[in-house]
Amino acid sequence: MTDNANLKALSDAGVSIWLDDLSREALTSGRLQDAVKNGGVVGVTTNPSIFQVALSDGESYNEQVSKLAADRATLDEAVFAMTTEDVRNACDVLMPVFEATDRTDGRVSIEVDPRLAKDTEGTVAQAKQLRDGVDRPNALVKIPATVEGLPAISRTIADGISVNVTLIFSLDRYRAVMNAYLTGLEQAREAGKDLSQIESVASFFVSRVDTEIDKRLDAITGKDAEAAKKLKGKAGIANARLAYQAYEEVFSTPRWKNLEADGAKPQRPLWASTGVKDPAYPDTMYVTELVAPGVVNTMPQKTLDAVADHGEITGDTITGNYEEATEVLDALERLGISYSDVTAQLEKEGIEKFEKSWGELLDGVQAELDKAAK
Repeated sequence: MTDNANLKALSDAGVSIWLDDLSREALTSGRLQDAVKNGGVVGVTTNPSIFQVALSDGESYNEQVSKLAADRATLDEAVFAMTTEDVRNACDVLMPVFEATDRTDGRVSIEVDPRLAKDTEGTVAQAKQLRDGVDRPNALVKIPATVEGLPAISRTIADGISVNVTLIFSLDRYRAVMNAYLTGLEQAREAGKDLSQIESVASFFVSRVDTEIDKRLDAITGKDAEAAKKLKGKAGIANARLAYQAYEEVFSTPRWKNLEADGAKPQRPLWASTGVKDPAYPDTMYVTELVAPGVVNTMPQKTLDAVADHGEITGDTITGNYEEATEVLDALERLGISYSDVTAQLEKEGIEKFEKSWGELLDGVQAELDKAAK
């Protein structure tokens, strides 16, 4: 619930507001509880970068670190214990939302170790460990949408585990993710699972697309420079709008209708990376320009505050704009900017970024364990 008119309008338009942030301080201070009670927040996402920042604040975790050190926990065991505890407690905060929305919202995500991004078997195994470690029905396990991640998504869904598929940049990969979800549901049905208990979102990244494409547009000189300039800041939104078009297509097929008749829920598109990187752009544009029924927008706190303060919600800003969105991507190709090259590079960089953050997280936790053991 929220009294803020902008956030209420966003929610009323069919957008679920999730917070892209989690820390123990947010839990112990009551900040997360307040965001859920009064700020319109109905879900939380995390990733290795967020945990790295949260756990670098040693004070909030001192007591647990001391106990883990005394128990002679390994580094991986310590990180697992610390992250799953935060997610478990956040799940408890969101449980009333989970129950009030028939298990759709009130979700909290936790990501598999990013070093497993290209390891199908390892991803499947850790998804089960995270499900069991958090032990809450409203937890989502995040699995990267790598080629190796696709079969892991199907197998995890087939096991009845709800999944947040992350690091999606291209439309082709998004369609493969939706196919993996449907395949998993079909396998779950064959195994006698209750499909109504399985939930999934597909995290389609937005601002990073503009960051990379704008850089390439800026490098264009000569006769095409003016055309390039006009395309800046348009690719991310166009790409996401076409993703929603793909979502509408897939979740209206006979294959989907058959699963829906057995209780399955659609895999909702989730707009990720919605914080604006370029200060020249409106700080709410990845929210206000991506409004449509049945989507999730997961925002960093700064973006959520900006939307609450001055976001102009004008209803559905996606459907009806597919032709214009297609033209944006076509215009980029005509200028020599390869869509497939951009999206492949962004996936590679996304994995590397999370691996780097995970490494920093491990280093930080090891240092704390060593300190506590002295």
